[in-house]
Amino acid sequence: MDSYHEGKHLQESVEKYKRRYGYYPGAVLADTIYRTRENRAYCKERGIRLSGPKLGRPSKYEQINAETNLLERQDASERNGIEGKFGEGKRHYALGLISSCLQQTSETVISFNLLLMNIGKILQDTFLPLWLMFNFMFSNENKHILEL
Repeated sequence: MDSYHEGKHLQESVEKYKRRYGYYPGAVLADTIYRTRENRAYCKERGIRLSGPKLGRPSKYEQINAETNLLERQDASERNGIEGKFGEGKRHYALGLISSCLQQTSETVISFNLLLMNIGKILQDTFLPLWLMFNFMFSNENKHILEL
C-alpha cells in the first residue's frame, strides 16, 4: 500500500501555476506539511519564497531577523484569510461533508460549492449595501430625516 502525503503535491501545483500564468509565483503560503527540505530546495532554485520560519538558527543580525519576522507575520495574516474561507466552506457550504466515491464527482461537487461561495460573495457585496440604504431610508425611525 502506498502511503499518501499531500506535501508531495507542492511542486506539481507550482508547475501548474507556471503553465497557467507563464511565471512562477513570488511566494507560496503553505502549511507546515509542505515545508519539507525537498520543497524548500525546489522553491529556492526557482526564486520562490516559501512561507514559514526558516530551518536552523536565526541570523545574528537583528535587522535581518526583524525583516523575516515581518514577512512571516504578513504571510500568516494572508493565510488566515484563506484558511477562514475553507472553514466557511465547511460550515456553510458542506465542503466537509463530501462523500462522493469517484474523483470526478468529488471535483464537480467541490467546484459547485466554490461557485456558490463566489456567487454569495458577489450578491453580498452588491445587494447588501442597497438593502441597508433602502432599509434606512424607509424605516419609520428615519422618516423625520427625509422630511427635512
